[in-house]
Amino acid sequence: MCVCVCVSKNVSPAMCVHMSAKRIVKLCSFATAATFPCWQPEVEVSGSFCSSQYSQYCSKNSHIQNLFLFFLLANFSSRTMAQPHPTDPTKMGVGRAIAVLTSGGDAQGMNAAVRATVRVGLYTGAKVYFVHEGYQGLVDGGDNIRPATWESVSMMLQLGGTVIGSARCQDFRTKEGRTKAACNLVKLGITNLCVIGGDGSLTGANQFRTEWSELLADLVKAGKITADEAKASSHLNIVGMVGSIDNDFCGTDMTIGTDSALHRIIEIVDAITTTAQSHQRTFILEVMGRHCGYLALVTALACGADWVFIPEMPPDEGWEDHLCRRLTDQRGRGSRLNIIIVAEGAMDRSGKPITCDTVKQLVSKRLGFDTRTTILGHVQRGGTPSAFDRILASRMGVEAVMALLEATPDTPACVVSLSGNMAVRLPLMECVQVTKDVTVAMAEGRYEDAVKLRGKSFENNWNTYKMLAHVHPPDTKSNINIAILNVGAPCAGMNAAVRSAVRAGLLQGHQMLAVHDGFDGLAHGMIEPIGWSGVAGWTGKGGSILGTKRTLPKEFMEEISLNIAKFNIHALIIIGGFEAFTGGLQLVQAREKYEELCVPLVVIPATVSNNVPGSDFSVGTDTALNTITMTCDRIKQSAAGTKRRVFIVETMGGYCGYLATMAGLASGADAAYVYEDPFNIHDLEVNVEHLVEKMKTTVKRGLILRNEKCNPNYTTDFIFNLYSEEGKGVFDCRKNVLGHMQQGGTPSPFDRNFGTKMGIKSVLWLTDKLKECYRHGRIFANSPDSACVLGMRKRALVFQPLAELKEVTDFEHRLPKSQWWIKLRDILKILAKYKISLDTSEMASMEHVIKKRGVV
Repeated sequence: MCVCVCVSKNVSPAMCVHMSAKRIVKLCSFATAATFPCWQPEVEVSGSFCSSQYSQYCSKNSHIQNLFLFFLLANFSSRTMAQPHPTDPTKMGVGRAIAVLTSGGDAQGMNAAVRATVRVGLYTGAKVYFVHEGYQGLVDGGDNIRPATWESVSMMLQLGGTVIGSARCQDFRTKEGRTKAACNLVKLGITNLCVIGGDGSLTGANQFRTEWSELLADLVKAGKITADEAKASSHLNIVGMVGSIDNDFCGTDMTIGTDSALHRIIEIVDAITTTAQSHQRTFILEVMGRHCGYLALVTALACGADWVFIPEMPPDEGWEDHLCRRLTDQRGRGSRLNIIIVAEGAMDRSGKPITCDTVKQLVSKRLGFDTRTTILGHVQRGGTPSAFDRILASRMGVEAVMALLEATPDTPACVVSLSGNMAVRLPLMECVQVTKDVTVAMAEGRYEDAVKLRGKSFENNWNTYKMLAHVHPPDTKSNINIAILNVGAPCAGMNAAVRSAVRAGLLQGHQMLAVHDGFDGLAHGMIEPIGWSGVAGWTGKGGSILGTKRTLPKEFMEEISLNIAKFNIHALIIIGGFEAFTGGLQLVQAREKYEELCVPLVVIPATVSNNVPGSDFSVGTDTALNTITMTCDRIKQSAAGTKRRVFIVETMGGYCGYLATMAGLASGADAAYVYEDPFNIHDLEVNVEHLVEKMKTTVKRGLILRNEKCNPNYTTDFIFNLYSEEGKGVFDCRKNVLGHMQQGGTPSPFDRNFGTKMGIKSVLWLTDKLKECYRHGRIFANSPDSACVLGMRKRALVFQPLAELKEVTDFEHRLPKSQWWIKLRDILKILAKYKISLDTSEMASMEHVIKKRGVV
C-alpha cells in the first residue's frame, strides 16, 4: 500500500512523495533502535499518514522527527536520481563487432542459433561476422571471416547441421594458433565472440579470452598490430551456447540438438517396435551420448524400454540374472517384444564396457530369445531440427547477443542455458568444472553423486525410470481406489500420462480404475479396473485410448456422486484441457451439496492449445507444434520455389495464441496474429508494406500465421483477400487451414517424457494427500488444496489449488489472464525485421551453478 506523506512544517508540498507506509516505520524502527534500543513505534502506519498525524506522532517521539525527515528525503532522492535512462536496444551495438562460430560436433538447431545471433546483432546496430569452419577459420582468417547480412541467414532455420561449417582444430590448441586468431579478430575490430559448441569448444574460448591481453602484447611486439589497434581491442567478450546432441553440459536442462536427436531415435525405435512385435524379438539399440546417458535414459522412458544401460549408473553386480528375469517376466505378462537401450559409454561396476553384442550374447544364450542389435550412429545428428530446438536456439541467440553487449571487462565468460522454461546466464568455467566433476565422480565410483551433478532434470528422469522399471507391484494393498479419466479434445501424450499414473498407483498398492469417455463415462458407470499389462505399449500411441468427451460434470453431478460412492473412488486424476480444469472446478464447487465429491483430485493439463491456467506447458502441445512447424517448412519451400508468394496459415488453439506464436518462431514467419496481442487495420497495412519491401530483396517469399480465434472480423479469408489485393503485382497469396491434423500423430519425445513425469507425480501427491485427508475411518477432503492443477511453472512442477487459479482465469475466452510466452513475440518480430523496441528489462542476470548445486 502506498501513502502520500506531506509534512507541512518541514517539507513543502512540492516535496510530497509516495512511499510504502511499512517501509517508513521499518526504516525509522531500524535506525532509531540502533541509537535508542528501548524505542518501539507506538502506532502502525496505515491509510493516509498526513501532516497532523505526523506532528502528533513526533510530539510524542521527538527524537524521530529528524530521522523521519531524513528518510523521506533519502527515499525521494534515491527514487528520482537512481532512475537510469532506458537503453535503446537498437543502438546498443553501434560501433561494436560480433563474430559467431560453430565448433566441435554438429547438432541440429545450430543454424537457428546462428540466425538469431546475426539478426539480433544487426538489430542492435552491431557489425556481425561469420567465422566459417570453426576455430580453424578463426586461425586461418581471410575469407573464413566474412560479414553477415540479414538475407544471408534466410532459409537456414529448418536446416540440420551447421551451414557455416565446423571443424576440430588442432592449431587453436597451440599458443601460436591462438595468436593468429587474435590478430585476425583485431584487424577486423571484433571484440565480441559467440561460440556455439560443446564443453571442449567453450573451454578453448575461455582460454582464448584469458590470454587475450598477453596475445595482443605479443602481436604489438612482433609488429603485426599497432598499439592503437591493441588499445581499441583491449578486451574480448565471450558468450557460449551449448550445441551438442549429448546433453552432457552441466548447468542447462537441454542443449541445442538434444531434442532433435531424440526425435530421430524415437522414430527408429517406433519403427523397430512394429517388426519386433511381429516376430516376438528382443531388440538391443545403441544410442550416442559419449560419456553421458541422457539420450539413452530419455529414450527408455519415451518408448517404455525394459532395461537401459547408462555410464552414470552402472548396473549392480549380478545384473545379468536380473535382466534375464525381467525379460522373462515381461514375456510372461503377454508382451511380444523386449527393448533394451544401451548408451555408447555404458560400463559395469568394474569399468568393463557393456556393448550391444555383450547383451545380445547374454540374452540369446540364457533365454534363447530371437535377438537383434541396431547401432543408430550418425543418423542421430542429422535431419531437420525439431520445433523445440529452433525456439531454444533462437531464444539463446537473443540472450547471447545481449550478454555480449552488456558485458564489462570484469564480467566472466558466460554460457547461455535453459532452466525450466527460462533462459539463464551461468559462468562458463563453473559449468565446465561441474561437467568435469561428473567424470571424476564416475571414475571414483561415486555414481549417486554423478547423477546429481548431471542436474535436476537428469536426476528426475533417472528416478522416474527406476520407479517404472519395477514389474512386481507390492503384495500389500492400500485399499485405495484412484480413478483416471481423459476430458476434452484428444491430444498426443495423454496415453503416456495414463500409463505412468496407472503403474505408479499399482506400485503404491492402490487399485487403479479406468473411466471411459470422460465425465460422461463417470456419470454412466463406464468404469473398470486397469492393471499393469493393460497399459503396455501406451507411451507411443497418440490420441486417447480411454476415450474422451467435452461433456462437463455440471449436468451429471447427481449420477457422478452416486458412482463415486458405488465404485468406492477415493481420488480422481483428470487429464485434459480447459474442460478438465472447468470440470475440476465444478466438482469442487459441488462438494457443499454432495459429500461423495469430497475426495482429492488433480488436473494434468493435456491439450494442443496450451491454455490451462497454472501451467506454462501442456502435454500434447509440443507434438502439435512440431506438426505445424514441419508443415510450414514445406509451405515455405513451395513459396521459395515459385517466388513472390505469401502463404496465410491458420492454426488451432481457440483464443490462445501459443501455437501461432511458437510456430512463427520455429518456422521463421513474418507475422503471427493472436488474440492476446490485439491488432487493427493499420497493423495489417504495416505487415503488407513489410512484405512488399521484402520482395525487393533476395528473399521472395512470405509466411503469415493466424490463430483461429484471434479476431472475429479479421478472418483468415479476410486477411487472405486483403493481402491478395494489396500485394497485386508484387506477390500472390495462398491460404492453408491446418485443422485437426494438429491433434493427431504419435507423441513427440518431449510429450512422452512430460506426460510420464506428470502421471507419476500426480499419483505420489494424491497418495500423500489421502493420508492427510483420512479421518475417522474414511477419506474426507474439502480444503482448497485438495483439488489442484499440476503444472510446470518456470523451473519446477508445482501443485496449485483450482480455487486460487479461478481468480486468474478468463473463462469467457478460456485463457489464463497472464501468459509467459507473450514476451517472446518481440523476438518473433525482430527476427522478421520489424523495427520495434525489445524489452531488455527481463534479460537474464548471471547465476552461479556451483553455489546452486552445492558443489565444492
